[in-house]
Amino acid sequence: MARRPRIGAFPPEAAFLPALARLWLAEGGAHEGLIVLPSRRAAQALSGAFLEANGGKALLLPRIVALGNIDEAGLLLSAGFSLPPAMAPARRQALLAKLILQKPRDSGAPQTLPAAWELAAEFATLLDEADHAGVDLARTLPGLVREDFAEHWQKTLEFLTIVTRHWPDILQAEGAMNPARRLALLIEAQARAWEDNPPPGPVWMVAAEGTPAIARMAEMVAGLPRGRLILPGFDTHLRAEAWAGIEESHAQGGIARLLADIGARLEEVEVLPAPPGLVPAGRSEVLSRALLPAAALSDWQNPAPLNLDGLTRLETGDEAQNALAIAMVLRQALQTPGKSAALITPDRALAARVGAALKRFGITADDSAGENLAVTPPAIFLRLLARAARENYAPLPLLALLKHPLATGNLPPQSFRDMARRLEKHALRGPRPPPGLEGLRFRLREEHQAETDFLTQLERMLAPLALPVAVSPVAALTALIEAGESLAATPGVPGPERLWAGEAGNALSGLLAESLLALEDMPDMAPADLPALLDALMAGQVVRRPRAKDGHPRIAIWGIQEAALQSVDVAVLGGLVEGVWPAPEEPGPWLSRPMRKQAGLPSPELKIGQAAHGFFSLASACPGVILATPKRRERAPAVPARWLTRLSAMLAGQGGELPQHEAALWAGRLDLPVARARRARPRPTPPSDKRPRVYSISDIATLMADPYAIYARKVLKLSPLDPLDEESDASQFGDVVHAGLAAFFAGSEVNAPDAPARLRLALEVAMRDSRPREALAQWWSARLERIADWLVDTERARLAASGVPVARALEHKGEWRLPGGFLLKGRADRIERDADGKLRIIDYKTGTVPAETKVKAGTAPQLPLEAAMAENGAFGDIFIAQAKELIYVALSGRAEAGAETTILKKPEELREVVERAAGVAGLLAKYADPDKPFLASPHPGRENRYDDYAGISRRAEWGGEDEDASD
Repeated sequence: MARRPRIGAFPPEAAFLPALARLWLAEGGAHEGLIVLPSRRAAQALSGAFLEANGGKALLLPRIVALGNIDEAGLLLSAGFSLPPAMAPARRQALLAKLILQKPRDSGAPQTLPAAWELAAEFATLLDEADHAGVDLARTLPGLVREDFAEHWQKTLEFLTIVTRHWPDILQAEGAMNPARRLALLIEAQARAWEDNPPPGPVWMVAAEGTPAIARMAEMVAGLPRGRLILPGFDTHLRAEAWAGIEESHAQGGIARLLADIGARLEEVEVLPAPPGLVPAGRSEVLSRALLPAAALSDWQNPAPLNLDGLTRLETGDEAQNALAIAMVLRQALQTPGKSAALITPDRALAARVGAALKRFGITADDSAGENLAVTPPAIFLRLLARAARENYAPLPLLALLKHPLATGNLPPQSFRDMARRLEKHALRGPRPPPGLEGLRFRLREEHQAETDFLTQLERMLAPLALPVAVSPVAALTALIEAGESLAATPGVPGPERLWAGEAGNALSGLLAESLLALEDMPDMAPADLPALLDALMAGQVVRRPRAKDGHPRIAIWGIQEAALQSVDVAVLGGLVEGVWPAPEEPGPWLSRPMRKQAGLPSPELKIGQAAHGFFSLASACPGVILATPKRRERAPAVPARWLTRLSAMLAGQGGELPQHEAALWAGRLDLPVARARRARPRPTPPSDKRPRVYSISDIATLMADPYAIYARKVLKLSPLDPLDEESDASQFGDVVHAGLAAFFAGSEVNAPDAPARLRLALEVAMRDSRPREALAQWWSARLERIADWLVDTERARLAASGVPVARALEHKGEWRLPGGFLLKGRADRIERDADGKLRIIDYKTGTVPAETKVKAGTAPQLPLEAAMAENGAFGDIFIAQAKELIYVALSGRAEAGAETTILKKPEELREVVERAAGVAGLLAKYADPDKPFLASPHPGRENRYDDYAGISRRAEWGGEDEDASD
């Protein structure tokens, strides 16, 4: 007669591991017994639960084994020795990637190693799913797609011959097995061994779902004389008819499937005794009712008492507010002695945000789910190095590399930072320099010898990354490692010692060592693919650190797997958003849902059921539970998790709702000042000896529009840095045009037959001297050619109308000494004196030409000031005369190559404006008065187009305030 299986479950409100430990001791469980748990972390936590259950007294523990580590546990050594070893993950992915790269281009297969590596990971996932499910892909997939299916499915099936036809041969040649297949065989072998020779001691197994192999072991354990299968998170409130309608996506879907696989009935599940806890009575009943299967939803129409004590919802505007509010909840828990709290979430970004927010309160929380290897300092350093090399050391990626803490270039760290800042200031800012480090050398002047020497040292260290057009992946990674170790060195510490230090460096060095072995036989790749290859190698890799010495013992951050079977006093279930918890229901890139079902592979809904089970178990077993979700995530509206939606809908049907946790209000108020301190608009009044006495013509326009900018630049000596890596620079194009025109007019006549060609050559030489990047040079060259043709035609027409000038000067500098000890400096683009003794002043603009109304109003005083300076001898005796023409010449080189605008054509208007400009000394004298403040933009009608000092003048604080313009 078959023995009745022993299957049990604790009430959902029970703290699972403490209840398990107490029951084991209560039933006289010996240390010779065995407990099989789903995860290694649960196995570690159970040891502490035994110590607590035994009153803190020492005891011999039973053997505690994680199901995924049966091979390590050595329960069945003979079976383990008889099986081939599991293939290393990196080796398997490399071999799969090599098969992908061997596919013809017209198959749609990736043609680069990084893309093939990523696709190989999808193949590995498919192999693991099949092995866990006990599916033979080589036998199942070939007949899966009918001939009348769409052509792309036929192509997919052909592509999958990598795993159905080629992969089995590779495994045989390698003498290895897929890891999942080997684990399944070990589990099945252990179950058979127990069947043939039942162990004398108790054997308990904890499982809420299972692959066929796990189900086989669970069936065997439940049937052993002293065996017991315990179902965590078992819903004791579901009626039998509701169980019959459970879908895979339901929280009890995995348990229902496991019971069916082992041939057990629902009524055979025994509710095990558990010590009373602090979870309010009826918590699991509320959650069970909210998560009822579709077939049982009619129960919502029947009112029932619902106890929501300890269950709240935390809803904030975005992820940042959500993380801050969660951190404040965890901090509040510490106010009660002995109280423990945890954030439980699959969202790694949220976990990192909360960890950072906790540090604000002086709390360090260990994230037991680990840290993404790719965002650790040594990994970021190598990724930045690979990107800088790929971008040929363009300013942004190079500067990001040089400012990384690990970059020291065999110098003391502070000295290296100082040299990096100096290189940034003198070579990296402004328009993008020519490619390569040699392009930066061109930017450095003779007085920048220290920066030049620093650049030479960098070139030597980065020399290994000067790779050929095709290179083996091993050679590319080796070169990256060599350059990284060289760049990470300091005078006292070798580069390898700094780069590979700590848990993250250790993990990275191990990964790269394993990858170098796995990639030995791979085909050559382009050096530009190195950053993508590095990212692909690190994808999914996690650094698990030991608990920090300063980590708070009562605060934790757990992933869903790490939190399984555990409980705390206050649990924040974070990231309850569709697409996060639960994750998207994706069938994968290979097969549709019906095809997966036909092949016997698990459905995507199975993962939804696993996520739902985690939600139900954790929300039931912790006294205080906060369900946290942001309204917006990644700048888009967030959809609350379906379980939250169901819970809200059920409660609304009975006229209730989940209480909102007040932490959302705390987070919103935390950074608000108690009272707004209104600071006065800045009114700097430096003493007379600190006020400027030397001005340029452009300074005058700035002084009229924004005196504060003059104060910041000339008194505080603050100069704005040029933007990094400008895509194009209008001022540089203007410099090219001005230099080319000056060179042309210095030695050429516009009436000469070859004048257009000469002007084009002069502009081209000026452009090449400035060394813009090649794409910009091609664009500018076409514009300059149009400018040359248009300008020669215009100048010939001017000569025909006005004759040859008596005197002409281009880029002509002048100085005007004014009453009061002021000096006004300027440079005229072009100034001419005609035979009638009058002047023509021309200003070339490659940008916007000022409107004549602004010139009349005095807000664009450049040409009137140049005219006044000429009359007063600032440009030399030959140009002491009145101006008769002020001309702006716009030179864009676009559809309209150029345009000429003569302003103030009426002589009386011209005289009036020039005479007003000649009174500039009065303006300068006013700002020499120590009581006169340098206000920021005091005149609403005058705007400083380039307000580089808006930040230090606190423009955002008072920008809407009125100010008496008379100041």
